[in-house]
Amino acid sequence: MTRPLPALPALAVLLALAPPPALAGETVCWFENGVVVVPAEVLGVAGDFILDTASPHTQLADSQAQAAGYVATALVGPVRLAGLNLPNRPVTVAVLDLRTGALPTPVAGVIGADVLRPYVLDVSFAPCRVRLSAKGHAPAFRASARLALGWVAERPVVRVSVADGPRTLTGAFALGTGADRAVRLSDAVADAPGARSRKELYPYGVLAPRLRAMSFAGDLAENLPAGLMAAEDPALAGQLGAPLLARYRLRFDFPAGQLLLAPTGHAARR
Repeated sequence: MTRPLPALPALAVLLALAPPPALAGETVCWFENGVVVVPAEVLGVAGDFILDTASPHTQLADSQAQAAGYVATALVGPVRLAGLNLPNRPVTVAVLDLRTGALPTPVAGVIGADVLRPYVLDVSFAPCRVRLSAKGHAPAFRASARLALGWVAERPVVRVSVADGPRTLTGAFALGTGADRAVRLSDAVADAPGARSRKELYPYGVLAPRLRAMSFAGDLAENLPAGLMAAEDPALAGQLGAPLLARYRLRFDFPAGQLLLAPTGHAARR
């Protein structure tokens, strides 16, 4: 008499039936008032989130966190973006009223560089699309320029040269898809002496003095709306924002340490 086969353990059956994790995904986005906004879900809270490569940490708006029953301000949980489920991500609860006040509708939070860093991030501004790919699974991208991508103060940076006329500065500038000013300089290296109120030169301020010239990826930009940012790290000279970056299609190849750029309409996928 043959013996019946033993039943498979329940865990083994569940693992066999579970689908493999997604390795790439894409979503529509919105480019409004100089920032990129994407649909996402953070700690079970679904809504519109600012996608900002220059924000070191992913944030959930305090109002959204309170409505979801969270009390602590330092949390860990899942993030869902562009069809990818990213478990066990650190999330900070923060007041985001100033940051989101210029947008037509409230946003639920900010997707920061900590979530994006393990992936290849593609951003197109018109039409607005965001794609996230695991290493080795990004589609082809026909770049017109490639820049070395480093990290300063937990932000991705590239080397940029700026000039106010007689003086030139070359340094590491953070790249911010959620930063609403074309360029900001660290207040450790720049100032605007004629400004009527210095605080209005910082993020959320209304003053936008012009920067005489900037060289980025071989392109010369002149008379750019500019501003200041607080000096958080002496190695960080400033920040480039979405109004400037929107001139290109972007690939942040974080695993390879490269920023790839292509003029609008010239990025190719296979």
